[in-house]
Amino acid sequence: MSDRALSVVRAGALTTVQDRGRAGHAHLGVPRSGALDAPAAALANRLVGNPAGAAVLETTLDGCALRPRGTVLAAVTGAPCPVRVDGRPVAWGAPVRVPAGALLDLGRVTAGVRSYVSFAGGVAVDPVLASRSTDLLSGLGPAPLTDGAVLPLGPAGTAPPPRGFAAQPAPPAELLLRARPGPRADWFTPAALALLGRARYRVSAASNRIGLRTEGPPLRRALTGELPSEGLVLGAVQVPPDGRPVVFLADHPTTGGYPVAAVVDTADLAAAAQAVPGTPVRFLMAQGA
Repeated sequence: MSDRALSVVRAGALTTVQDRGRAGHAHLGVPRSGALDAPAAALANRLVGNPAGAAVLETTLDGCALRPRGTVLAAVTGAPCPVRVDGRPVAWGAPVRVPAGALLDLGRVTAGVRSYVSFAGGVAVDPVLASRSTDLLSGLGPAPLTDGAVLPLGPAGTAPPPRGFAAQPAPPAELLLRARPGPRADWFTPAALALLGRARYRVSAASNRIGLRTEGPPLRRALTGELPSEGLVLGAVQVPPDGRPVVFLADHPTTGGYPVAAVVDTADLAAAAQAVPGTPVRFLMAQGA
């Protein structure tokens, strides 16, 4: 039996395998998926000497616990959390050697939402449509981790990992989302579009990998008819009947029938992945919007 594998001792609230996602399949109804905080996932890979697109584990709020069959090099990034090996505190944001049979335990986050754990060689589950990512909307890719599951690891590279700690941005105290008008901005009143650019929203506890839901003043529509289902992009700000904006994230549907009032700059979506419920949200509309 190969020692390039690890056992899941505690799966946590939601732990999934993620990489850069499935680009180029939206016409088939397949979301892109992939790590919500892509820079944090790429950093975790760099710390263990992996390519940026190697598969990692994305945990949610309360971490996970894993036991490798052989000695592995691991790193934890994203939302800060306590990291222990057989009960001994080890570094977060730096490469850590985990002996064969030792328990690597990621505790509850102290800020933010999602932590990322990488292993030298990457998580080597079978790819689907050229990606190892778990897609919660379509069900493609590996299922979310469960206690007792075994995950294969790829062969570790020979390049030495970087030394020391890696600087990472703190989870946002206020989520600032740069945006431009969407393809159906004309379905809203001018007052509603102005409100979107000046109102204070908050992150809803109903947010997930599909979309960041908001709480705050509803946007009033100028047109009240039904919109035929049309394509959606990452960062689309769709407005359902309750009038409260939803920012679509990595597992978003590829089509939808509610109007898109704006589109958020993809560079700001990593911060959205780490915004806890209750975080203030502001949409910074482009000049002239």
